[in-house]
Amino acid sequence: MYPLKKLIIAGVLCVAPVGGTLAEGVESPWIVHVGAHVVDPTSNSGDLAGLSASTTRSMRPSVSVEYLLAPAWRIEVLAALPFKHDVRLDGQRAVSVKQLPPVVGVNYHFLAGRAVSPFLGVGINYTHFFDAKGHNALDGTTVGLGDSWGVAWHGGVDIALDARWTVTVDARWMDIDSRVKVDGARVGTAHVDPWVYGVSVGYRF
Repeated sequence: MYPLKKLIIAGVLCVAPVGGTLAEGVESPWIVHVGAHVVDPTSNSGDLAGLSASTTRSMRPSVSVEYLLAPAWRIEVLAALPFKHDVRLDGQRAVSVKQLPPVVGVNYHFLAGRAVSPFLGVGINYTHFFDAKGHNALDGTTVGLGDSWGVAWHGGVDIALDARWTVTVDARWMDIDSRVKVDGARVGTAHVDPWVYGVSVGYRF
């Protein structure tokens, strides 16, 4: 199991019994989170040019901004440094590509104002692929991956350290499908559809 995934699961198990309420007096609706996220694509990304495709995982620093509409409802924007993946065809590296997958969503916190608050949310993901390069059998070709729009489901837990500081562990599932072209000819669609796991520290201004 990937190390960050282990950390997330351990964190959720350790804090689940914690209760209590937050300290009063913090009125700002803005919370900024800084952490890291892993994009872990589905093990089978579909068929490209008749070959079975898979995509490697990638971890990068991330940042998100939340705006509190009400104690339980929050709008969130998630961004990160570019993730880098290898696309493999029948197990052989064929393409390397970078991508940026910003997400805008709405989260509902079930125990708003408590020290431990689980949440669920849904949003829209836009994924921009760039800097694609062919390798091995595709070395010297021009490879392009089309951008993608899709739904992003979200869940996690906030663990309040005090009225301003929060630790968050979360997971998302994103619907990401990219049309792949080699030398201008379409060879199929890569169904990336990753789980995205993260840990972050938030500060309420």
